[in-house]
Amino acid sequence: MIKALIEAAVLAGARSGPACRLVGLSVRTVERWRTRPDADERHGPHHRPANQLTPGERDTILKVMNSAAYRELSPHQIVPHLADAGRYLASESTLYRILREDRLLQHRGRAKAPVRRPPRAHVATGPNQLWSWDITYLRTPVRGVYVYLYLMLDVWSRKIVGWAVNDVESAECAAALFLRICRAERLDPMGIVLHADNGGPMKGATMVATLERLGVLASFSRPGVSNDNAYSEALFRTLKYRPAYPRQPFADLVAARAWVEAFVNWYNTQHLHSAIRFVTPADRHAGRDIALLLRRRAVYARARARTPERWSGETRDWTPIPAVRLNPEPDVVIPTRCVA
Repeated sequence: MIKALIEAAVLAGARSGPACRLVGLSVRTVERWRTRPDADERHGPHHRPANQLTPGERDTILKVMNSAAYRELSPHQIVPHLADAGRYLASESTLYRILREDRLLQHRGRAKAPVRRPPRAHVATGPNQLWSWDITYLRTPVRGVYVYLYLMLDVWSRKIVGWAVNDVESAECAAALFLRICRAERLDPMGIVLHADNGGPMKGATMVATLERLGVLASFSRPGVSNDNAYSEALFRTLKYRPAYPRQPFADLVAARAWVEAFVNWYNTQHLHSAIRFVTPADRHAGRDIALLLRRRAVYARARARTPERWSGETRDWTPIPAVRLNPEPDVVIPTRCVA
């Protein structure tokens, strides 16, 4: 059966090496089977392991785990309880395996089973529709003492719309920053989705009340899942892995604010962002990226017309990214190329 599957995959265009690795075999083993069909056929073990549980032992384990005393406990707890009672039936992993084989590995106990809901998806098709924000620590000369960088990012354009560096981490500072951004941008925040993780400042009473009063839709990550706020996490990585990021701690708030101001100016106006067709966040936020990408497409079209023999397919895709999704569903395909 395995040989037939590999042969079918190869005939369909697959390479022998990847096809063999997919089923856990080496290429040399398959080649040996082809030249000597009866030399190395594998049929699995022909004897039962000497240390295998007997049917009676297995039944005893199931009866104990399903008894009134233990049916609400997991094997993780059953094993030490049995040890305290002077009994040993099997290892914890064996108990889990038996439950799994008999389709009994379900939530045990009266408490409701935890519900793992997927993160809520959001989509942005233009600026000021979906923002993401977070707070990160910046070191100071005093060990264990930090200043706190607040960054708010427009997910569609990747532009840093606002920032602050404070010596405390609080919902009041976050709310003040959001209000300052709205005033500076002359922006009505009604309907904006503001996504954050589950930190205290994000869910603090002052921040929540401010967002509700302004009509902002608050969105939060799942507890303990940093990937749900991937855009802010990626921005902090870009910030802290910049060659210009100081190797020594910031001397004070003034020094930290001066460096962050320079970083934000570089990031918004000079950094060609790879996720938005290598335009700057400021250009995309203002809509200037459309003309820029059209000029790039024209450059490539002229180059292809001059030497068509050097192009085996389409030219590089310079069409604008139409939509950006935060936490998309697994089966959602994000369009990357517009068809005129």
